Amino acid sequence: MSDTSREIINEYKDQVRILKQQVDELEDQNKSKDSANKRCLQKLEYANEDLEKSNKKLKELEDKLTDMKKTNKMLLEHP
Repeated sequence: MSDTSREIINEYKDQVRILKQQVDELEDQNKSKDSANKRCLQKLEYANEDLEKSNKKLKELEDKLTDMKKTNKMLLEHP
């Protein structure tokens, strides 16, 4: 094998090694982003649950207020 061939093979080996490192780094970054996305999604789900509970409670309070206004109106009309 000639020196030129060895140099080319060594250069290709170095390039393959560098590409493998870059792939590993990208995979690690992807895993980190996936984890962050999962955490954000979980926070969003919790926030959505809280919003639904709050809306339900608000509706209950509005209904109660409406009932109280009706009762108050009836009491004032029929002394």
